[in-house]
Amino acid sequence: MSNDPSQTIPAVDMMREDWAVIAPLMGGTKAMRAASKLLLPQYPAEDDDTYKTRLSLSTLLPAYAETVGNMTSRVFAEPLQLGDDVPEQIKTLCLDIDRAGNDLNSWAVEWFKTGLSHGLCHALVDYPQTGELRTRAEEIAAGVRPYAVLVKPEQVLGWRSEGGQLTQVRYIEAVEEPDGEFGVACAQQIRVLEPGYWRIYRRPDSSGAWVLHDEGTNSLSRIPWVTFYTGRTGLMTAKPPLLELAHLNVKHWQSQSDQDNILHVIRVPILARFGYETVYDPSGRPLPAEFKISSGMLTDLPVTGDLRYVEHTGKAVEAGRQALQDLIEEMRMAGAKLLQKDKQQTKTAAQANEEAAQELSPLARMANHFADSVANVLQLMADYRGEADGGSVEMRGNFDQDYMPEQSLPSLISMANSGKLSDETLFAEMQRRRVISDEYTWQEEAARIADQGPPPGAL
Repeated sequence: MSNDPSQTIPAVDMMREDWAVIAPLMGGTKAMRAASKLLLPQYPAEDDDTYKTRLSLSTLLPAYAETVGNMTSRVFAEPLQLGDDVPEQIKTLCLDIDRAGNDLNSWAVEWFKTGLSHGLCHALVDYPQTGELRTRAEEIAAGVRPYAVLVKPEQVLGWRSEGGQLTQVRYIEAVEEPDGEFGVACAQQIRVLEPGYWRIYRRPDSSGAWVLHDEGTNSLSRIPWVTFYTGRTGLMTAKPPLLELAHLNVKHWQSQSDQDNILHVIRVPILARFGYETVYDPSGRPLPAEFKISSGMLTDLPVTGDLRYVEHTGKAVEAGRQALQDLIEEMRMAGAKLLQKDKQQTKTAAQANEEAAQELSPLARMANHFADSVANVLQLMADYRGEADGGSVEMRGNFDQDYMPEQSLPSLISMANSGKLSDETLFAEMQRRRVISDEYTWQEEAARIADQGPPPGAL
């Protein structure tokens, strides 16, 4: 038994093993260097100083972070759309969703991005203490309102559930408090959330026990907590969907370090002298060889001696360069898999009436799940405000599998010029790749083309 609120449960420890790889990749070169031997092993015969030098010169190709960023940009190619069923007062709250000046769309980008990189991410809908205010009207007049808090996966310490419903969630956070007239002190605290009840624990000093600092109640019958999953394995657990890409990126980091190191070595040729005879002192100890090499100097050698530079053939360098290029291609394909479509059975009667099945890429499905998660946040805000329904949200992202249109467009134009593709289809393909604005239609454009006549010089 444990009454320590900072204790992590086994499910969290298992996920943190993956996040120990993910977080440095998302943090860039500085974070990868800070991970040190965890992601860049020290060779058995490599001394500490040599390793530290190699580590300080290693640089990261940010394939994982850029893939996560690019995929997130696709999901938010157009801002998320609030449905007509969202109450006006909830729409107003969305203009400053976190009480920090961020609107819902801006705040949601980070929520989705972290969920994609780590496999899941959480949102808490909090409500300030009302003090002497007794009615909801008084709270609204005083500016007391619900707001969203982004809770990163690494912050969660544990949870409990019954029947698939959360009954307790614990997470750690840092809060800033005034310190004197101008200073700011940062304090760590643990929040324990339960239906209708919350507690905050702090430590009087860094080595002491966690003690109850504050507690209170809210008007909800459930924990105001929403988890967005991209690689769900269970309640509050997930596997990063791009984990294999992460491992490839780490492999590239290690291989790039080796490549940079060998380039450093072979760029400094070794001067070797042949025919040198060791000289000993009267006690039989070898004397240090005195030999200087510099421009403008003449060096005498014995008749049988030889002096030359020993240089690397460069074959290993070329092999290493090719291996890095192969890794880059593997990473590119691993990231692109989120856009590859597969068959998914429809889920509603309305969809079934239109077609028996539809094609959705994993990224498109994630966007649909994310819209549901955002709607759940709005519903919690509505619950706090006494509204029956928080409304719906729609994501209008770009999930085109053609993630490199600059390669496919020349082929399409060539097919159109040779008569193997109609002008209307070419126009549609251009729109699908966002080369042409969706505001135009083929019928209108065809009329404009007819009105302008043949191009200059045409027969």
